[in-house]
Amino acid sequence: MTDLCEAMKKFGKGIGSVLRYRIVEALFSGPKTVGELAEKTKQSQPLVSQHLRVLKEAGLVQDERRGQEVLYTLNAEHTIQLLKRLSEEFKPKKKRKA
Repeated sequence: MTDLCEAMKKFGKGIGSVLRYRIVEALFSGPKTVGELAEKTKQSQPLVSQHLRVLKEAGLVQDERRGQEVLYTLNAEHTIQLLKRLSEEFKPKKKRKA
């Protein structure tokens, strides 16, 4: 499996759940703690933490410790680079003139 295929597999797994998508959607408006994400998604903190772990492994979110709190943010740079790589694969390959 190519490197790009592996990255897309991780991306698909990361976004492949309604709750994980809701977490990503909640992070569109800025950094959030697990508690804030649990409140926004109406799910328990342990469940949200488990899903954040999957999103982090997929490279879709990042975390940053600030004192006692951990703030989660979208890893937009990773996602943009992945989508750029994918779009390059879809571009028609130029044929060489003989």
